[in-house]
Amino acid sequence: MTSSPAKRDLMVLGIETSCDETAVAIVGGDRRVHANVVLSQIADHQPYGGVVPEIAARAHLAHLDGLIRRALTDAGVGFDDVHAVAATAGPGLIGGVLVGAMTGKAIALARDLPFLAVNHLEGHALTARLSDDVAYPYLLLLVSGGHCQLLAVAGLGDYRLLGTTIDDAVGEAFDKVAKMLDLGYPGGPAVERAAATGDPLAIDLPRPMRGRPGADFSFSGLKTAVRQRLSAAENPHDPAWRADLAASFQAAVADCLVDRTARAITRFSAEYGAGKALVVAGGVAANASLRARLSDLAAAEGMAWVAPAPALCTDNAAMIAWAGLERFAAGQRDGLDFAPRPRWPLDMTSAGAS
Repeated sequence: MTSSPAKRDLMVLGIETSCDETAVAIVGGDRRVHANVVLSQIADHQPYGGVVPEIAARAHLAHLDGLIRRALTDAGVGFDDVHAVAATAGPGLIGGVLVGAMTGKAIALARDLPFLAVNHLEGHALTARLSDDVAYPYLLLLVSGGHCQLLAVAGLGDYRLLGTTIDDAVGEAFDKVAKMLDLGYPGGPAVERAAATGDPLAIDLPRPMRGRPGADFSFSGLKTAVRQRLSAAENPHDPAWRADLAASFQAAVADCLVDRTARAITRFSAEYGAGKALVVAGGVAANASLRARLSDLAAAEGMAWVAPAPALCTDNAAMIAWAGLERFAAGQRDGLDFAPRPRWPLDMTSAGAS
């Protein structure tokens, strides 16, 4: 094969199938997103109140080929214009991960293209470099349905875990509270909509781990407290009261995130210097209230604040294509024998990685 062109001239096809979105994107080294197609499976999973792995995998299998054709059409390119193929190879629901990874490998083999097996979390971690060209190092708050972590992103492949959840991920807590309140699925946007008309000070809820040493999170107790308030309520079906409970829960989550992130900032700044960027990524980062609170924290700490557009926070293939492009430009490649992983921490040295 010929030598790789300069990074800004590269074009990478990305595939994301780790959960319940089937997504394909084509991204250039100049940070231009030529195509970013996402097919949501919300309607398929709504009757069950959560993602059903087998249904998700079958939907990926049914739609992925068509989405690849659509992405190429949207970008106005063909496979001959693509320099590499990147696919999520973990962590995630292994059935869906296998569909995307095997499709990416097949394209790479058939078109004689390099293959990049991308960590889904690395896709989130590097999105700010796609959206805002953020320089290393930066502090990352990664909040999603399956993950809640604070990481020092020192360079490509150099991630240090500063804090993680000791029980539930924050997105999981949003989903479970939404289910308790009969708000529907997906839970994060449903709670945010309900909270918009509620009073965040109306109902007293705990702030787990707030004020404690370190930067770990806990949301199980907060979720339990919501259930207890709901059980003890005189009129639990009153829409106004439910809006107050949703708003109070969201405010408690924000307080926890701000407290834990502030502690991580102290540790991060001592090692890497003040004035770096605070980046938030992951599906929960699309919540406007949480973004506002974290933006205020960054300003108070003298840090740049970076939050990619909501469409780049939720699962998408543009972040996978970009992570693959960064690795490809750095000379990295993966073999077609790479085995997808249901678990794959970014910081492989940390026992607390999840």
